[in-house]
Amino acid sequence: MTTTTSPVTAAPPRAALSPLGLLTLLLGAALPMIDFFVVNVALPTIERDLHAPPATLEMVVAGYAVAYAVLLVLGGRLGDSFGRRRLFLWGVAGFGLTSLACGLAPGAWWLVAARAAQGAASAALLPQVLATIHATTSGERRARAVALYGSVGGVSVVLGQMLGGVLVAADPAGTGWRAVFLVNVPVAVAAFGCALRSVPDSRAERPGRADLAGTALLAAALSALLLPLTEGRAAGWPLWSVLLLCAAPLLALAFHAVERRAERGGGDPLLPPSLSAAADVRRGLLLGLPVFVGFGGWMFVTAVTLQQGLGYGALRAGLTLVPMGVAQFGASLLVPRAVRRLGARAVSAAAVLHIAGLAVLAGTALLGPWPRLSPLALAPGLALCGAGQGMQLPLYFRILLAAVPDRLAGAGSGLAATLQQSCLAVGVATLGSLFLSLAPAAGMRHALVVVLAVQAAGLAGLALLGLRLPRVLH
Repeated sequence: MTTTTSPVTAAPPRAALSPLGLLTLLLGAALPMIDFFVVNVALPTIERDLHAPPATLEMVVAGYAVAYAVLLVLGGRLGDSFGRRRLFLWGVAGFGLTSLACGLAPGAWWLVAARAAQGAASAALLPQVLATIHATTSGERRARAVALYGSVGGVSVVLGQMLGGVLVAADPAGTGWRAVFLVNVPVAVAAFGCALRSVPDSRAERPGRADLAGTALLAAALSALLLPLTEGRAAGWPLWSVLLLCAAPLLALAFHAVERRAERGGGDPLLPPSLSAAADVRRGLLLGLPVFVGFGGWMFVTAVTLQQGLGYGALRAGLTLVPMGVAQFGASLLVPRAVRRLGARAVSAAAVLHIAGLAVLAGTALLGPWPRLSPLALAPGLALCGAGQGMQLPLYFRILLAAVPDRLAGAGSGLAATLQQSCLAVGVATLGSLFLSLAPAAGMRHALVVVLAVQAAGLAGLALLGLRLPRVLH
């Protein structure tokens, strides 16, 4: 942003975010994002070691994802009320303890419960990162910090796939799959110690009262959406999953009605309708839809293609994504410069770059020696995709958070992250299901090309939306 925001506390004046404080926040943000994906690589060894049936394995993933997404907005509002530094510390400590519980799990259902608790801890810490950046920086410093946050989000997904493959293959001290959880503990301890010294506190000027009805309805609506999307496909879309999906929009409407009534009556709604009703906020949320739906489907389809279609092992599949991760990080650092030169057209440029990467990958799959494609052959397309994604993520957070007032920084950060996590699940359910339904008849190569084409169509819509944005981005 280019305007200086007002202090979030009346006195004393807000403390500036130091480089060490920013690094600590980004380290904390990386933990839940990496953990969201790192477990996928370890699922086969978890199945063998704990004798877990497929449905229980799905709950290991779904328990974390649902608890994480459902509680993100609440975590943001708690930070607004009780202090974002305090919630960040609680979240980091909780994440370290629940990671330890996951790593020491004696059985499958213990692991499911620990993963759900880990998701709740992640929801406490993650919104405080963007909210603290929003409340303690301004101008170019905020733009650079948000760009780095966006890069951490994308690179963490790739790093999760790579780290999972490395740890499972290395089997340090005979820990096997447990290493993917235990490695979080020393990192959480380091983040906690650094946060005590370097992360400034901030909170809303007038802390709001608890919105119990809104919290319960939002949790019910998101659970009704995300549980079927994460569990339904593997279970064959049973009746309960269909009924929950039908109930989700009704619960969302009830949530909106309760929040609107609370705001009109002078209350403190969990997610004020005036926030999402603002044109700039709606525009930012709309930009996130094709980005995160496409990204969720992309990571699922890529993981299946590399390991089942091309026969890569977990380690090789993870290392194949290195060009994408490197390009993603490098492109994210160039976002502030791209915005200065292109303004809102940077959104369209990022979409076009990403579409070019998808086209190169589709051409490689169709024209290359399938299924003997090497990681080197895939590298150009992956690098282009990574560059496009590296620009899209920071631009999404920058555009959305620019429209959020300081007093609602926590709620805005929770809203941004909730949309991100929900769309990731939608992407897996839609693009992933499309891929799996086409693969038996058309073959995995042609199924991949169809999914890439669908994702490119969504990005074409993003490019058009970028052309309709105000020329100057704040």
